[in-house]
Amino acid sequence: QVQLVESGGGLVQAGGSLRLSCAASGGTNSHYAMGWFRQAPGKEREFVARINSNSLFTYYRDSVKGRFVISRDNAKNIVYLQMNSLKPEDTAVYCCARDRIIFRAVPTVLSSDYDSWGRGTQVTVSS
Repeated sequence: QVQLVESGGGLVQAGGSLRLSCAASGGTNSHYAMGWFRQAPGKEREFVARINSNSLFTYYRDSVKGRFVISRDNAKNIVYLQMNSLKPEDTAVYCCARDRIIFRAVPTVLSSDYDSWGRGTQVTVSS
């Protein structure tokens, strides 16, 4: 069973940047798409970004397009989320997750389509 561990969260002022990392162990992840999700207090978990297995395709929720960049290093088994121009509404616990289907052809933003989750890292953006 793959294990995912996020890091890189913290407290930052609005307009600042953070880079989150998601390190995977215990499995071969290079054949799976990976996603980032976030959950703010009192809110539902929501999709943030997704990258397919070979990094050719990326997807973002509208509110982070142009500010966040997802990438991956399959040799190191790490997925990144570069977050720029952060806003207070980006405050949440950010989790990475692995798609449950290998080489899934149609991208999905549903959390139920991911079967391996990290515990998350807190991102707090002050105004």
